[in-house]
Amino acid sequence: MLKKIIIYSLLFAIIFTMPIASTVLAGADSDVEVFTQTSGSGNALNLKAKGAILIDGTTGTVLFEHNSRERLPMASVTKIMTMLLTMEAIDTGRISYDDMIPASPHAISIGTTQLWLKEGEEFSVRDMLKAVTIRSANDAAIMLAEKIAGSEEAFVAKMNEKAAELGMKDTKFMDCSGLTDEGQYSTAYDIAIMSRELLTKYPEIIEYTTKWHDTIRDGKTSLDNTNKLIRSYDGIIGLKTGYTEAAGYNLSAAAKRNNLMLISVVLGEPDSNTRFRESAKLLDYGFANYELADVNKKGEELLTIEVKKGLSKNVVGVLKSDVQLLLPKGYKGKIERKVRAVEELVAPVAEGQKIGEAVYLMDGKEINKADIVAQYGVEKTTFTRLLIKMLSMWFCIGRR
Repeated sequence: MLKKIIIYSLLFAIIFTMPIASTVLAGADSDVEVFTQTSGSGNALNLKAKGAILIDGTTGTVLFEHNSRERLPMASVTKIMTMLLTMEAIDTGRISYDDMIPASPHAISIGTTQLWLKEGEEFSVRDMLKAVTIRSANDAAIMLAEKIAGSEEAFVAKMNEKAAELGMKDTKFMDCSGLTDEGQYSTAYDIAIMSRELLTKYPEIIEYTTKWHDTIRDGKTSLDNTNKLIRSYDGIIGLKTGYTEAAGYNLSAAAKRNNLMLISVVLGEPDSNTRFRESAKLLDYGFANYELADVNKKGEELLTIEVKKGLSKNVVGVLKSDVQLLLPKGYKGKIERKVRAVEELVAPVAEGQKIGEAVYLMDGKEINKADIVAQYGVEKTTFTRLLIKMLSMWFCIGRR
């Protein structure tokens, strides 16, 4: 009996150390018609804006752009970054909605749109955030900046750091409100980046950006939204207006219908009504022509790969996350998917380890890809483990 055990053990050891070709077993792709996705560019929509852009909020795909990289004054669209850093500070626990902020001399002295602060007054972070997002109050922006960073100057440094982190290469902040025209600038493209970051990372901001009217000071001070699209555009969720004489009329607008969220930015419009009309035109263009399609779900099994020198002979590959594709309307069923697997997989294999990719194509061109990961781990085999396994198998057979 001992002789048989040794022979079987040696045979298994030889088998598990032999080279094994990786085999991929994936669902067959049917023959489909594929296409090339194109986005609007130039000024095909005949916009009067000096700079404009339309993006998909989920994927960040640019759907239309016109002078989107031209550096222009931002005006109060600046406050999107102020809102973003405020939400970040709340999220990390540095401040809370209920924290009180005293009105500083600097905040009291600020001009234009304001709350007419009085010395000694205190307001909650929540009320100041409402005042910034709804009324675009400059003094409220300064109060938030001072609460978070100690001074407006220190907060502006954080604004520029965040801009660099987000890849906003053509943006420079000099204040937290947007009152500075000379030397402070951004682009439609960069503003779309920070708008998307705010809406996707902190969707709770929509509670404030969608309010047409609110109050503070126990109802004594009214806050009326400067974004007229809040009352007139289907699915609108924000975001921020801006105006100075040098900047003209600006607007970053966002709307969501079904699962498609679009963000438009217009800069340097000649008048207020035009910025709202052209923002609506951009959003209409996006909703009329595109949809966000759910293509595959997280955890779907797409392949099986043989594993060399493992206690298990193969491992199943599953999608790491949901796959959504921005597509022209009606083309959801016309996508080609190909599965790529690693050439060779040797144990140990960790659960969740990347072992391949699902590649999505239109007209033969790659438009997206998603990681395929191991559904479970596979331990590396050793002679001792093989012997134990063989003994277990032998005695189980013997008992029969």
